[in-house]
Amino acid sequence: ELLEILHAVQAKSGFVSEPALRTIAYALNLSRAEVHGVATFYHDYKHHAPAKTTVKICRAEACQAVGANDLIAQAEAAFGAKLGEHAKDVALEATYCLGNCALGPAIMIDDNLYGRVNLSKLEALVEAKS
Repeated sequence: ELLEILHAVQAKSGFVSEPALRTIAYALNLSRAEVHGVATFYHDYKHHAPAKTTVKICRAEACQAVGANDLIAQAEAAFGAKLGEHAKDVALEATYCLGNCALGPAIMIDDNLYGRVNLSKLEALVEAKS
């Protein structure tokens, strides 16, 4: 029941806020710590309002071999956010295989997959999304 409620809250607002966690805990007669533990255990639950654009950068070995770590460092500097954070309406997230190994470094912007990405291509894709 708790997971279904967390999914519904996130589907409606885009994230699960602290006040929502307290309300859910009260409604289900659970401690806030129990609800918080479940919500933070599953990494797909977001705890802050989502960024306008989410960029997932592949960190698997094949993408690392063709420059993913450099791309990550450049993206962090360009967008002013570390992996797992967001700034300038762009969230940077790590992922560990997008299934696009032959075209690394690979990224996913929202639900769209891109290969052979460098910083200038990444910036152009994010700009086009805005």
